[in-house]
Amino acid sequence: MQAFLAEKYRRTGSMRTVQSYSRILNAFFGHLGKTPDQTVTAEAMSSCFGKGVSGKEPAALTVGSRIAAISSFYRFLIRMDLMTSNPCERLERPKHTPSPARGLSGDDVKNLLGVIPDDIGGRRDRAIILTLVLTGRRRSEVLNLKAMDIEFDEERAYYSYRGKGGKNGRRELPRPAFVAIQRTLKDCGKSFSTMAPDESLWQAGAGAQGVSQPTAYARFKRYLVAAGLPPTGFHILRHSAAKLRRDAGDNVEAVSQFLDHSSLAVTSVYLRRLEVAEDASWGKVAEAIGL
Repeated sequence: MQAFLAEKYRRTGSMRTVQSYSRILNAFFGHLGKTPDQTVTAEAMSSCFGKGVSGKEPAALTVGSRIAAISSFYRFLIRMDLMTSNPCERLERPKHTPSPARGLSGDDVKNLLGVIPDDIGGRRDRAIILTLVLTGRRRSEVLNLKAMDIEFDEERAYYSYRGKGGKNGRRELPRPAFVAIQRTLKDCGKSFSTMAPDESLWQAGAGAQGVSQPTAYARFKRYLVAAGLPPTGFHILRHSAAKLRRDAGDNVEAVSQFLDHSSLAVTSVYLRRLEVAEDASWGKVAEAIGL
């Protein structure tokens, strides 16, 4: 199981996925008290569709997650020549209708930025939020940025990242985000020319390790409330980045490439109005949010 989870992390780059799979697998085999070769389809079905500790019927998304984790583990065992069959192979996954994608408008982002205080912690948070909105990267991809991930070429800055599914990329860092990062680094006496390669970009007011994800999330929720916006997670800024680019005139293919999606079908989740390496659009988005 450890080898399977290690491989899953290398493939997805998501510790949250690994933790979720680990919980599901430990609960599954711990409840059965059997080894994988002793488990049959009926037991897998009972576990995947059964009630949890709350005593409630599981949602379709929960059932799907259970099946995905257990089935993925068995496929790994088959590839390792440790098993010959998968007890989840004949299970039908329930249909799950994802909730409509939500995204902030340009005015919403203006209001959000407007409530962030102009102090050391606020300037750091502003830089994080601007980077999320203007790049469309995921929370972990931005909060894990280090000095070595930023490069310069004449008048432009570029950032390197490791995205979902192990995808590595290098993109232009929109200038408003770069300026905001420079300002927050100055607050803690740092600059790109003097920083060690593995130093976090988000040290101001947080220490050398950079701001933690729970702290950044808690502060973000407070800003949302202060701006009169419903509390939600950082992922809404990725939705917002896609929505703002679509509103700025980018076609669906361009937005899909911007988000590193594997297909246009995935992008459609982010774009309500779907009807049918150098970043050339960040200027329009920056203008839309008053930068």
